[in-house]
Amino acid sequence: MIEKYQGGPVGLETIATTIGEETETIEDVYEPYLIQIGFISRTLRGRIVLPGAYKHLGYEYNEK
Repeated sequence: MIEKYQGGPVGLETIATTIGEETETIEDVYEPYLIQIGFISRTLRGRIVLPGAYKHLGYEYNEK
């Protein structure tokens, strides 16, 4: 999401298509953990990457 969509917001269907995964799997398996550790957030416009994920992955966070 950082490289391809500049951190978001990105819709769930778009994420699923990009990584070749079912939307249900993303919502039930990946997303709860990523939200819990503070790497992504759900917004009305889509999922966004939070500063903690940028730091963890070694990217510079630029507030929009």
